[in-house]
Amino acid sequence: MVGFLLGAVIAVAAVFAFLNGFRDASAAVALSVRTRALTPSLAVLLAGVFNCVGALASVALTAAFADRLFTVPPGRNGLVLLLAALIAACLWGIYLWWRGYPSSSTHALISALVGASLGSAVIGHPPLDGINTTMLTLVLLPLLVSPIVAFVLAFLAVQPTSWAVRNTAPSMVNRRMRQLQSVAGAAVAFGHGLQDGQRTTAVVLFALVAAGFVGAGEIPVWVPLFTAGLLAAGTVFGGWRISHTMGHRLVRVDPMRGFVAQMVGAGLLFVGAIGLHMPLSTTHTVTSAIVGAGANQRFASVNGRVLTRIAVAWLATPVACLLLGALFFLALSPLT
Repeated sequence: MVGFLLGAVIAVAAVFAFLNGFRDASAAVALSVRTRALTPSLAVLLAGVFNCVGALASVALTAAFADRLFTVPPGRNGLVLLLAALIAACLWGIYLWWRGYPSSSTHALISALVGASLGSAVIGHPPLDGINTTMLTLVLLPLLVSPIVAFVLAFLAVQPTSWAVRNTAPSMVNRRMRQLQSVAGAAVAFGHGLQDGQRTTAVVLFALVAAGFVGAGEIPVWVPLFTAGLLAAGTVFGGWRISHTMGHRLVRVDPMRGFVAQMVGAGLLFVGAIGLHMPLSTTHTVTSAIVGAGANQRFASVNGRVLTRIAVAWLATPVACLLLGALFFLALSPLT
């Protein structure tokens, strides 16, 4: 039974990683395509390559990230906890993709783990030790802080960027900024791989430790390759529903503001992953940076109605995934 549950966790983790790349491709490609800096095919290919590279590079950060999370009970109970949370996070991600709203895969996964842990405690089984602290420090605080920081930085960065190109013809500015957006889009994709590559890798490692296949702190070579390949594959297929929301429905930006938003988002992802060892949502940072850069214009460019719906989806994610995680654990509890 342990081998079967381990296989199920790895299979659903593969789906989670693929959906992560599929849905979050929008963060890297939406603005580049919207401003015609890159063709859709080239933008997606570029994002896929740098997502893969970032996920491979994230293996050096995974140990620090995993140490700050929680402890998984050994044996079948721990594997069922992980399986229930992954199923919940995948289903919620599919639902929001269908609605066309960007959301955080990281917050969905951690919130679902909290719910599964609560479900385990309710029926007298061991919960995930330390998960409540993880929920506060790695979900609730980033959910409240990172969008504000990204919005403010992008809003403020528009002014010095405009000043730097003040003596350049608008057509030349647009052409140069489109060229720079190729670099910025690659930076966002790399930051996404650096951040989100850790999540799937950590979950698979937890499952291997719970099943007794590896010791704590060991990272088999195939695990980061598994994560990187699936993230890249999901990105290449691309979730164009969400890209349309971010690039067309949410805000109208020119190439300069698109470049500013992408660089602010990428910078925050790098700082979060390397400097703070904190999981920042690519969706939250890039979306908020787009809104911040777009808001710093002389005309109204932000669709308040769409922005409100996205904010509601962000706030609903922890609650919905917590409930789904508990529900799926209770449904799968006979396997423990």
